Amino acid sequence: MKVKAEKQTIEPLLDAIVEKTMQMDLTWDWSTGVAYYGICRAYKETGNPAYLESLRARIDEWIELGVPETITVNRCAMGHCLLTLYQETNDENYWQLIEKQIHYLQEDAPRFGKGVLQHTVSAADDFPEQAWADTLFMAAFFMLRVGVFTENESLINDALNQYYWHIHYLQDRKSGLFYHGYAHLTEDHLSGFYWARANAWAAYTMAEVGAHLPQAYLYPPFMDVQGSLSEQLAALKFLQTDRGLWHTILDDPDSYEEISASCGIAAAMVVNNNPLHQKYVQKALTGILDNITNDGRVLNVSAGTAIMRDRQGYREISKDWLQGWGQGLALTFLSEILATNQ
Repeated sequence: MKVKAEKQTIEPLLDAIVEKTMQMDLTWDWSTGVAYYGICRAYKETGNPAYLESLRARIDEWIELGVPETITVNRCAMGHCLLTLYQETNDENYWQLIEKQIHYLQEDAPRFGKGVLQHTVSAADDFPEQAWADTLFMAAFFMLRVGVFTENESLINDALNQYYWHIHYLQDRKSGLFYHGYAHLTEDHLSGFYWARANAWAAYTMAEVGAHLPQAYLYPPFMDVQGSLSEQLAALKFLQTDRGLWHTILDDPDSYEEISASCGIAAAMVVNNNPLHQKYVQKALTGILDNITNDGRVLNVSAGTAIMRDRQGYREISKDWLQGWGQGLALTFLSEILATNQ
C-alpha cells in the first residue's frame, strides 16, 4: 500500500509528538504503555536515537522510584516499551519486569471460560468475568510479541487463544464490528455499543498478529484472526466520515469524531495492506493531520472510557485533554505510514 505522504512532513511531526508526550507526567499504567509503544514504533521507523534515549531515561527513572507492585492487565501495556528497550540494550532490568508481567498474565491474572483473561484495571475485582477489547492491546499482543521473541510456543498459543475468544465474545457477526465488552456472568454485551476505540484495539492488534508471527498460517487460530479482521475492516470503511475519521460510537453520527480510534483503525488498514483500503487510509491521513498541532498535541481524543450505561454516556466523554493513548496511537499510525513508503 502506497499512501501519499511526505517524509519531510511526517518526521518533524513525529518529533513534535514524541517531545510533547515525553513532557507529560505519565504514570506506570496503560496510558503510558500505549504512548510509549507509539514512541517505540517511531524509533523503529526513523532510527532516531533521541527517541530511545529519552524513553530509556524515563523508564530508568521509574525503576529507581519503584515500579508499582500491583500488576493488572492494563498495566501490562508497559511491557511493549520494555520489550523494545530490552531488544535494543540487553539491559536485564527491563527483562525482569517483562518476566513479572508475563508470570502475572499466565499464572495470577483472573480468567474465565476457556482461559480468557478478565480485564483488570486495579487490585479490586472491578469487572468480574468481563472481556474487553482493550485486553487485546494491553495483554494479548504483548504476550504474542514476547512469545515470538523467546520462541515460546506455549505463550504464543495462549496469546492466540485470547484473540480467538475475544473475537468469539466481542465481534457481532452480522455487522462485523466489535462491542466494547462482554459480561460472561450475564452472557451479554452490557450496554451493547460499537465503541470506536475498542474496534481500534481489536483491528490494530489483529493486523499485527500476521506481521509478527512467523508462519502464522500454521496456527489454526490465526485463520480466525484473519477472518475477523477482514470482516471488521470491510465494515469499518463504510463508517468513515467525510473528514476521514470515525465516530466514537461507530454507527452513531451524533457522537463526535474521535482521533485515537481513527488512528488505530487506519493503522490497522495500513498493516493489513489491502490495496482496496488505500483510499480510506489516504482520507484518514488528512483528517488525522488536521487534529495534530504543530507542537505535537493530538486533539479530540476521548478520555478513559468504561463500558458506559447508555449512548449519551459515550457521547459526553470529554475530549478536551491531552491523553497518552491519543499520542501513542497517532505516533503508531504515522509510523506505519512511514513504513509503507520506505
